[in-house]
Amino acid sequence: MLQFITHPSERYSIAEEVQMALEGGCRWIQLRMKDATDEEVKSVALEIIPMCKEHDAILVIDDRVQLTKELLVHGVHLGKDDMPPAQAREYLGAGAIIGATANTADDIIALRKTDIDYIGLGPFRHTTTKKKLSPVLGLEGYRSIISEIRNAGIELPVVAIGGITIGDIDAIMSTGVNGIALSGEIINADDPVMHTSKILEKLYKK
Repeated sequence: MLQFITHPSERYSIAEEVQMALEGGCRWIQLRMKDATDEEVKSVALEIIPMCKEHDAILVIDDRVQLTKELLVHGVHLGKDDMPPAQAREYLGAGAIIGATANTADDIIALRKTDIDYIGLGPFRHTTTKKKLSPVLGLEGYRSIISEIRNAGIELPVVAIGGITIGDIDAIMSTGVNGIALSGEIINADDPVMHTSKILEKLYKK
């Protein structure tokens, strides 16, 4: 599983980023515009919703639960300071995808009783796309957290996030995570479309 997370760039608009990730084969987009207004996010969402539909891709919006419902996208990704997942579930209903951010096994264990669909676990290493960064996990952090939550009977899919590069994929996937989320690694590539398809080849060992 590869999730592409949008990030402001001097080279491309958000819509261009999404188009390139989709053309490269990515089928899961997270629209993340932390410092934007709801109106700005809505305007970009309306641009990319048809693209995601055309490529049969999942679209989740970071943080904005009301917009997620209004625009009828697939779901929302919630950070630790966003709306509590149980409240978001009540608001969005049973069919919505809800992802939640975690940094420790305790975070995930605390979320086990909430009705969420996946965990974004990170950061793997230092990343410039997040302002308030939690402690960096590294490979050992992922191994121990995955081991602890699986031993606790938690089977939620876990997506690794935070400063991951194409060269890290084999090692990260060997820790037991179910997928990765990338942003700068794709946006900053010489050819984002080609790079996305190479990442997917590595992920799925085609």
